Amino acid sequence: MSLKPLLPGSPSPNGQPATLGVMGGGQLGRMFVQAAQAMGYATVVLDPDPASPAGLISHHHIKTAYGDEQGLAQLAQRCDAITTEFENVPAAALATLAAQRVVAPSASCVAVAQDRVKEKAHFVQCAALSGVSPAPHAVITTDASLAGVTDDLLPGILKTARMGYDGKGQVRVSSRAQLAQAWDQLDKVPCVLEKMLWLRAECSVIVARGADGQVVSFPVQKNTHHDGILATTEVFDGAIEAGLAQRAQASTVAIANHLCYVGVLCVEYFVVEQADGTHDLVVNEMAPRPHNSGHYTQNACDISQFEAQVRALAGLPLPA
Repeated sequence: MSLKPLLPGSPSPNGQPATLGVMGGGQLGRMFVQAAQAMGYATVVLDPDPASPAGLISHHHIKTAYGDEQGLAQLAQRCDAITTEFENVPAAALATLAAQRVVAPSASCVAVAQDRVKEKAHFVQCAALSGVSPAPHAVITTDASLAGVTDDLLPGILKTARMGYDGKGQVRVSSRAQLAQAWDQLDKVPCVLEKMLWLRAECSVIVARGADGQVVSFPVQKNTHHDGILATTEVFDGAIEAGLAQRAQASTVAIANHLCYVGVLCVEYFVVEQADGTHDLVVNEMAPRPHNSGHYTQNACDISQFEAQVRALAGLPLPA
């Protein structure tokens, strides 16, 4: 569905004040709600937790499961446009909502981010445009595909295709025996084996893309993780080599454009050291939402990543 710019405070087609909805009531949903309310929008949160951070401050809180038909119908009835605060909201639920209301990002975009197999395939397609590829990898779904893994991918990291985040659903392996044992440990669910690389740094890029194709980018962020959890983000000229930073931004724009993405998108990258001592860039994963590495934008930038999320959802201009 298309949406003319939805102005804050204006009556929507259903006669209610302009209202934005969000699937998910965690910290990112709360910050989205705060940004939307500060801009003059009414808000609705759908989250099963009665004490969800976003639900506690929203105008309305629908306390149902994400796939509940009555909850989805109520959300669609109350809202003019709907977004998500995390990538594991069922894509089918977003598709149901999209039959009645603007949903950004789309169910198809979220579905790519939910599945590492689809995500890697998308990155490979975009590499032809941006020159930034994912790490060497293999998809493991059967005993035959496990046996077909080449030795040059070891040592590596075996990652579940779905529901893995913050270091969860990942096992480091250094031999074929360990690989087989790890896949068995993960209940033989579809997985991706990624070759371990010599990492020099990690970084991320957050962009916002409107339905009209306009894309704006926040600065490249250098990130440090402890035990799979983001610990610090540094944003300054030279935090990442200038050439690599430009490539990371161009790659993120290409990834968003190739998906016809609408909303805020974060893409994470590895800076790897090559045999000759130079550095290269590898795309790791994407999040179809604002990101913890972008919280500094609330105080350091002219608009925050959450205001950008509101603007993209409501069809408002995206300032640089």
